Amino acid sequence: MKHFYLLFLTGLFLILGCASDEVVSDPAPNPEESQFYFPPSRTAEWETVSPSDLSWNTDAEQELQDLLVEKSTKAFIILKDGKIAVEWYFDDHDQNTSWYWASAGKTLTTFTLGLAQEEGLLNIEGSSSDYLGEGWTSLTTEKENLITIWHQLTMTSGMDDSEFDCVTPECLTYLADAGTRWAYHNGPYTLLQSVVSNASDMGWTDYFNSRLRDRIGMNGFWFSTSGTNNVYFSTARSMARFGLLNLNNGVWDGETILADTDYLSAMKNTSQSLNKSYGYLWWLNGKESYRGPGLQIEFEGMLIPNAPNDLYAGLGKNDQKLYIVPSENLVIVRMGEDAGENSLGLSSFDNQLWEKLSAYID
Repeated sequence: MKHFYLLFLTGLFLILGCASDEVVSDPAPNPEESQFYFPPSRTAEWETVSPSDLSWNTDAEQELQDLLVEKSTKAFIILKDGKIAVEWYFDDHDQNTSWYWASAGKTLTTFTLGLAQEEGLLNIEGSSSDYLGEGWTSLTTEKENLITIWHQLTMTSGMDDSEFDCVTPECLTYLADAGTRWAYHNGPYTLLQSVVSNASDMGWTDYFNSRLRDRIGMNGFWFSTSGTNNVYFSTARSMARFGLLNLNNGVWDGETILADTDYLSAMKNTSQSLNKSYGYLWWLNGKESYRGPGLQIEFEGMLIPNAPNDLYAGLGKNDQKLYIVPSENLVIVRMGEDAGENSLGLSSFDNQLWEKLSAYID
């Protein structure tokens, strides 16, 4: 049934589509001096570069591909300097096939929220009740008013995450004051889209499409999979486009999409002290400890030991992956089925994959 459901959505999409604790600011590039290639919109044109021309270890390519096949991968892309170095599809997938981002799509929401703030529609330091209305939770007014948009962005609302996806007041219940507990919680996250919609007086999809998607030539659509959880579907190339936008610090082919460098820096650096490996809905490598979804345990060490320290990632259920590595000008996309752990995003597959990638991108 799951496969039928995804195939139905894929078909629908194709029909519609054819019509460190130390925060270090990333300097915004001069749009006229970008070192990256950007693919044009509304065309399949995308420049490529050969792994052998990059002096990558092509002897390690087969082991990487074998792992991807073993782990039920559907699409895999590596961009180097914006050009496609690797583009592999498996099973019935191709470059026009849509797939779900799962929680990797949280990164789309945080970027769009930055756009709304830059437009003057909201302030992430403001009370969430200003945008969602009084009584959006079952908390007392005093406790509810402690919750800001920033807390929703950083997974520190303090509400009970056991009813993970629910967004109605009766299941948004108190566990701790906002800012004192980190928990991966979909409900408060999902309501960020309502914050943007209410602040802009536009539907979430309309705002997202006009301010972000259409400006960088992405395709895709939001779909409510459970009546509450709003999930993004697109091609792997569209995920790669969004990754390239972030790699280039919010500038797309000379056009500044998001100019707020403070927000961009905060988004992809440690956002709070409770989980050092979490920014604004982005996962961060290279930190001294991390917390994972569903657990109140702090683990020592980096998120993905085999990956570069400066990697940051959008991670989604069943191992949807968007990796960005600024030091190597890389964007890497993996879409597919569960790699074996039925995880909410972070899994041991990340480290397995980066063992093979590190041998390949030598």
